[in-house]
Amino acid sequence: MDNFKESVFKQMLQVKRERIAAGHDVFDFSVGSPNVPPSPHIIKTLLESASNPENYVYSLTDLPELRQAAATWYKNRFDVSLDPQTQITSLLGSQEGLSHIALAFADDGDTILVPDPCYPVFSDGPLIADASPYYMPMRPENDWIIDFRDIPAKAAKDARLMIVSYPNNPTTAIAPPQFYRDLIAFAKEYDIIVLHDNAYSDLVFDGVRVGSFLNYEGATDIGIEFNSLSKTYGIAGARVGFCLGNAEVVDVVKKLKSNMDYGIFLPVQHASITAITSDQTCVTDTCMAYQTRRDAICGGLNSIGWNVGHCPATMFLWAPIPDKYGSSMEFVLDLVEQTGVITTPGEAFGPSGDRFVRIAFVQDVDTINRAVRSIKESGILN
Repeated sequence: MDNFKESVFKQMLQVKRERIAAGHDVFDFSVGSPNVPPSPHIIKTLLESASNPENYVYSLTDLPELRQAAATWYKNRFDVSLDPQTQITSLLGSQEGLSHIALAFADDGDTILVPDPCYPVFSDGPLIADASPYYMPMRPENDWIIDFRDIPAKAAKDARLMIVSYPNNPTTAIAPPQFYRDLIAFAKEYDIIVLHDNAYSDLVFDGVRVGSFLNYEGATDIGIEFNSLSKTYGIAGARVGFCLGNAEVVDVVKKLKSNMDYGIFLPVQHASITAITSDQTCVTDTCMAYQTRRDAICGGLNSIGWNVGHCPATMFLWAPIPDKYGSSMEFVLDLVEQTGVITTPGEAFGPSGDRFVRIAFVQDVDTINRAVRSIKESGILN
């Protein structure tokens, strides 16, 4: 536990509470908790299953119907063919999988390659296993795409596992096809297991579509993909995701999980089956809801002189802080003090994140417009 400090989200929650207690307005864009609700047919399945007393036992494992549904989902959505028995297992959300995956594949002191900046659990998971994260730089001048030439040969040779994720949280970048070909070649050259987190594959804007890492030739030889129903289907609190791909790696993950949890609550499994096998109009609707918020945030901030650029995907904006501030936390605290707007300091996402803040699309358009006005009127950008 000496590797960890208090979560930045807990710190920002305390700032929020103190401001509310003092009677001030708060516009909270910090925690990326999806708040576009699930479709009624998903809730209906959950309620019906939860009303059956027999469904309150330990599930112990995945329902066969759940794995088959996931296989069908990946075939329909990504044109990826998977064996539901050997190449798929559920997760208690991607967060659970990411926090525990290093326990299955790394010994004390082993190297795990993680992006910088990155979603915090990418580096926290290796630390839980007492492994050593090695940060792969993602640079704005390279459109936040990892360049494998930046990774020293020794770090690559020492690595047991590498974690990558596009569309990317926090930078919102989308990787081109050549990146995945280079990734597979790099992993094969150095005998590294790849974990691609694809949690934002359906939150991509302006009509753009992205696929799956598993689409690429050789991917299942060396890697797995995590996917989540949290954002796509609005069931974040239900905690359900999938590990898919290389059968040997999936088998080890199953073995680890069999010693750690008793499976997903059966009503949640039933609701998940409904979500990924029924009418997918809700996915498009959810994406459009976040795109509308994206337009309001990016358009509003750019119009008042905060040049935040354009966000192509995810439910976040990765915004540079004004030059006059020494750190992202300094800016975040001044921003909330002067405007009531709460964001997440980029320093929470790794060593190279400190000149940025992450803004989550978790407020409606009216609240976004009010927050933009508050920032403009404060003069903080001057």
